[in-house]
Amino acid sequence: MLKKQLLVLIIIAFFGCGKQLPAENGFINVYFCPRDDCEDKLLFLIEMSNKSIDCAFFDIDLEKVIMALEEKQDIARLVIDNNNFDKVNGLNFVKKDDDRQLSHNKFCVFDKKVVLTGSWNPTVRGTFHNNNNMIIIKSKFLSKNYEDEFEELWQGKFGAGRKVKDPIVVFNGFEIENYFCPEDNCEEKLVKALMKANNSIKFMVFSFTSDDVGDAIIKKAEEGVKVEGVFEKFQNSRWSEYEKMKENSLKVVFDNNKGFMHHKVFIIDEKVTVTGSYNPTRNGNEKNDENMLIIHDKNLTASFLEEFEFVRSQPIQS
Repeated sequence: MLKKQLLVLIIIAFFGCGKQLPAENGFINVYFCPRDDCEDKLLFLIEMSNKSIDCAFFDIDLEKVIMALEEKQDIARLVIDNNNFDKVNGLNFVKKDDDRQLSHNKFCVFDKKVVLTGSWNPTVRGTFHNNNNMIIIKSKFLSKNYEDEFEELWQGKFGAGRKVKDPIVVFNGFEIENYFCPEDNCEEKLVKALMKANNSIKFMVFSFTSDDVGDAIIKKAEEGVKVEGVFEKFQNSRWSEYEKMKENSLKVVFDNNKGFMHHKVFIIDEKVTVTGSYNPTRNGNEKNDENMLIIHDKNLTASFLEEFEFVRSQPIQS
């Protein structure tokens, strides 16, 4: 009897020693450009920061933002893609990536406690013409993840790096998954999330050429999951997943924005949102520096559902 009790205690101790997920409370807000003033939100965060401002953007040309960063140059650092470096060349707090991949992130960390991320670049087109999303989160754990990623970029480690320290954070009682490509294999994480869909998948994606992601969505549709999607018309090519989905009778359309529909968003069962800088493409998963959030919050997802309906409201082609 004593041996059995000892065995039970050993089993409990073994299975109970797993890593506990980090948990915290904070605020999370989402904005949709151009309907919301994304530039103003970034300017406010820059102004309010007094210890550190670390940003990684693919592109930047908003004069007010550049000037605001210059005024905070003692605490500001900016990493930008080499193709757009000429716009900020000469500023002593800016570094560029090499030309082997895209530095495609769109994030900032303020005072090591607030993260701004999403699909938005602080450019005229990104702010006033393209459909974009921007999420602002006060989270010490997510801030640490993004700060670690930024330090890798600042040290010149592009297109590779360490896996994220805390890939899952319990935030206000719900889970937020956080990954960086290529080291965390964003494609694999997205497919895993999509395969859990029971009722619906909605997406609005700028560039979509991943067969693995496309096949996962088609498989779920065959299982009875309702699929609706919006593609950016400018990105339509023989590599796009659009025609394959149309051939499988999925309800997908092109956008009708004269600019770009620049989102990289998947909405699962109307309660999980995937967003960030990652487009489901080979380069997005294997070469470019990218980031992705999978947010398990029905309330936040409701905002993305409203944006989805707004973007889809005037399709150019079905």
